[in-house]
Amino acid sequence: MRPAKTKASSGVKRSREAQFLHKPNCTTCRKAKKFMEGKGYQLYFRDLGKERLSAAELEKLIGERDHKEFLNTRNELYRKNKMKANPPSRKEAIRLMAKEPNLIRRPVILAGGRIVLGFDKNEMIKL
Repeated sequence: MRPAKTKASSGVKRSREAQFLHKPNCTTCRKAKKFMEGKGYQLYFRDLGKERLSAAELEKLIGERDHKEFLNTRNELYRKNKMKANPPSRKEAIRLMAKEPNLIRRPVILAGGRIVLGFDKNEMIKL
């Protein structure tokens, strides 16, 4: 638990924390990482290539949101299966993302009960 902010420490900038789900070789992820660290965030990394998200984790992560927002439109499987015109059901999308982590839009940034997908500077500032 962090100490309460007092008048004496109000000028001190404390590090904010965020979970950062990414692939290290992803240029969008590297750009978001640099931005978030520049804003003073302490990032806790999870390499989606090495530590895949399970279907249960994806279900929890997506929650009540539209599952299509989590699909990486630049992914080969997305394009090959014409998912833009013919999107998969929520259940199928989760199954596919658990099997093929490149199908997940990256990075996924979790902080303060909020989620940001991809490099969305406006949303990252709001975290």
